[in-house]
Formats: sequence, structure tokens, C-alpha cells
Amino acid sequence: MRRVAVTGIGVVSPLGHGPHDVFEAARAGRSGIHRLDIAGAHRLTAPLAATVEFDGAEHFEPPQARLLDRVSQFAVVAARRAFIDAQCELTELERERTGVFLGTGMGGTLSMDDGYQTLYGQQSDRIKPMLILQGMHNAAAAWIAIEHQLSGPTLTYSTACSSSSVAIGEAWLRLACGALDVAIAGGSEAPLSLGSLKAWEAMHTLACVDAADPAASCKPFSRNRSGMVLGEGAALVVLEPWDRAQARGAAIYGEIIGYGLTTDAGHITRPSGDGQAAAIRSALTSAGLCVQDVDSINSHGTGTHANDSVETAAIKLVFGERAHQIPISATKAVHGHLLGAAGALECVLSLLALRHNVALPTMHLHEPDPECNLDYVANAARPGAAGQTLLSHSFAFGGTNAVLALRRVG
Repeated sequence: MRRVAVTGIGVVSPLGHGPHDVFEAARAGRSGIHRLDIAGAHRLTAPLAATVEFDGAEHFEPPQARLLDRVSQFAVVAARRAFIDAQCELTELERERTGVFLGTGMGGTLSMDDGYQTLYGQQSDRIKPMLILQGMHNAAAAWIAIEHQLSGPTLTYSTACSSSSVAIGEAWLRLACGALDVAIAGGSEAPLSLGSLKAWEAMHTLACVDAADPAASCKPFSRNRSGMVLGEGAALVVLEPWDRAQARGAAIYGEIIGYGLTTDAGHITRPSGDGQAAAIRSALTSAGLCVQDVDSINSHGTGTHANDSVETAAIKLVFGERAHQIPISATKAVHGHLLGAAGALECVLSLLALRHNVALPTMHLHEPDPECNLDYVANAARPGAAGQTLLSHSFAFGGTNAVLALRRVG
């Protein structure tokens, strides 16, 4: 198995548009969550979201922009940024051995919602001819491959909230075994249509608005947590064999050293502590680690009652008494839940936390929950605490649990 380096990062997120900006916002605990101002927001019980400042017209000519849903625009721009960051020039032969691995939970939901509004709301049969191409889940990955002329495998993973962690993990496997020479992997999500928001609202999983500070409405692991806040954006990483990266003098953000993947096979929405623990153990085995080797954790930490207590229990199942000594971060408190792109953004933040050796804060945690009694790095970043090795958790509706094991350079 070859070592795999991360040499490029591309981000379009509620926290900013570059690795430095995103990391500094997360380290400072600056929230990208706010009251949502869209048509129909008055129909929402809790009009909250973490949105991206983004105008597709700045990145695409009108003919192409009309073909791309916002989710694809995010993905293509993040991929451009990742390749530029990696300074990775590919030969024609290398393009044949470069893959695209993208996760999305909801695909082009904005375009599909617009089409349904035309069909049902306006009672019109004049559906846009490119609606299928805008809405299909694999559109974003396909556009990345087309733009960069990548003819290796182009794969889209849709496993709800673990989609982009699965995408990164699957890309890592192919690079590690020598099947590919380069990969771009991550996720994209643009789920903030009125139809999507109302559907999530109907599940009673979304947070109530914090009357004192709407930006603080997502409160992972806190006793007064009330749910998650949806977010949008994309994050992609360029992966390549460690030897190749070193030979070309690339700047290396960190190393992916393992990947665990399990399925609860129980309830489609209720998380399983045993299933999550199995994914954590699988990642440790994949990376050749024991429980004493893990220095910090990026938790799934959604801010829902069920997830946070179950995840806490899963960490205790794996680490025993040592669980209380591991710094645990939950960054969704500030960037919201990007669904299929969440794992990728959190992988990026984890790599940067390792690079700077800073455990990122879990914001808005002012009321400890007796069921969630681990070290969640409450409300302030902790310098010197990230260590050398970090696990990043992604647990999803449908029961797909993915855990990435990451290592600091040097």
C-alpha cells in the first residue's frame, strides 16, 4: 500500500473561499449561520442556514452557467481551486490515471425544485430542456472531469451525510493500491431550496432559532441543543502518492492513512452506537493504529439529540477511559451541516488543524449535557492539542458510517 498525500485544497463554504480563511474562521469560532432571506422564508418555522457568498456569473460564461445547478458550480470552482493549489500539471497519460470522486446527498435539488414549481405551481408544461442534466447527482463530477480532461474513473457517492467522506476514502483506497496516480475527491451540496428546507423541517431535525443570537443556533453536545442547521458549499482535495508529491516538491497538507466504512443495517434514521464504533475500529485497523495513537477527533456532531449522545457512546465504546482524554471538535456549530459535502469540509478543517496543531472549538457549548461528558474543546480553540493523528467522523441517514484517519506532516 502506497502512502497518500493531500497536496491541494479547494473550498467554497460558509466560512470562506480558501484554506486560510476557512481555518481562521473555524479557529475563531466565527459562525456562517444566519437567518435565511429567500423567497418563502416566512413559511419556515426556523429560517436558518449557513450560506455561501457566490455568484456563478463570476465563474462561468452564460451558456455553461445555464447547464450547471448551483451544486455543480460549487464543485467545479472548488476543483479549480484545488488543482491550482496543488500546482499539479498532468500529462495526457496521467489524465488517464486520474479519478474524480465526489459525494453529494441531494444533487441538483435547486433545479429540480424549480422544475416542480413550473410543472405543479404554475401548471405549465414548459420544463427546461436541460433539467435532467442539471439535477442528476453525477453532474458535478462529470463537469469536473470534462473541464480537466480526466478520463480515469469519475464516480459519485450518495450516502447522505457521509457521502464525501466515502468519496475521499474510496479515492484513497485506489491510490494506495496503485490503481490510480492522482485523484480529486470531496463533496458538494446546495440543498437550500424551499422544498428541501420544508422537507427537512417536517422531519423535526432542524434547530430552533436562538433568539439571542441566530448565529449560535447550532449547539453540538450541549444540553440545550435543538437540532442541526443546513449549510451549502463544496470542498475538494487533490490526492497523490507520497513519493510523487515529494519528487515534484509539492507542499503537503497532510496524509490520509486509513478509512473505515460500515453500515448500521438497523434503522434508516436512528444512529447506532455499535455501528459507529465499528467504523472507528475499522479506520484504526486500516491505518495500523491502536487507541493510544489517536490524538484528536473531528466528530460528526450535528447538534441533534440522538446523534450527539450516540456518538459520545460510540467513542467511549472504542476508547474506554481514554475517551475522556481526547480533544473532540464539532465544527458544524459554525459552518452548518453541508450534508453530502460535510465530511469533505471537515476533512479539510481537520488537515489544517493538524498542520497548525490546534484543536478547533465546539462553539455554543455553554450547558454541559450529562450524556455528553467528553472533552469537546468548548467555545475556544486549543493550541497544541491536535497532535499527530486525527479521526474525522461522518455518520449518515441510511446507516452508512465513514471514518477517515489523518496524519500530520513531520
